[in-house]
Amino acid sequence: MSRRVKLAGAVVVSLVVLVAAGLYGWTRMARYAAFPEALVVAERAERVQGWYVFAPDGEPSAGFVFYPGGLVDAAAYAPLMQRLADGGVLAVIVPMPLELAVFGIGRAAAVMGEFPRVDTWVIGGHSLGGAMAAEFVKGNPAAVDGIALLASYPAASTDLSALPIRAVSTYGTENGLTQPEGFEASMVRLPPGAELIVIEGGNHAGFGHYGPQAGDGVAGIDREEQQRQTAETLLAFVRSLR
Repeated sequence: MSRRVKLAGAVVVSLVVLVAAGLYGWTRMARYAAFPEALVVAERAERVQGWYVFAPDGEPSAGFVFYPGGLVDAAAYAPLMQRLADGGVLAVIVPMPLELAVFGIGRAAAVMGEFPRVDTWVIGGHSLGGAMAAEFVKGNPAAVDGIALLASYPAASTDLSALPIRAVSTYGTENGLTQPEGFEASMVRLPPGAELIVIEGGNHAGFGHYGPQAGDGVAGIDREEQQRQTAETLLAFVRSLR
């Protein structure tokens, strides 16, 4: 191997390392940490393969795999998932590489494989997590019975409208990151009969215990109320699948 080729290879490796280090550093600086009260709830979850598993008392009626929002600490969604477990659902938060679900789209498959006795599955997520949940459904249409999107919608290139599954989408009126028209327009890419639930006074960050989030609107309700309404919507959706 010539000296020039070796030098070129070393330069490429160095650039890759620098880009990777820069990406990692950016995600650490830009991330949204979970509030202390969410960490308390997360500590009570069972940890399986790094996931946060919230199991109900008795046999679960269904399973719910949750993909966190981009750059948001997965533990920030522990209170919401605990509400689902209290309603009889096995709820599993899946932490993502660099806290970006785009790098872990297929992780739901391992969760479902870990709990073979659960025969009804919903995948969902918040913001980027919801969009990547839609990508999972696109690539694994037979794996789930439903999809739930929180302040999120499928990418323009992701059409789930022909799939034999159910869908629900919910957002808050004070979401400053996406206009209502964006959520409404996305419904054509979801299966027929998909529901769009609007939370009056809710914002983008209110689905988790973190924030405030840059560009978001000011909520007219507290996050506990937003998550209470969200859990109510999700539990009703899960029950409709049985």
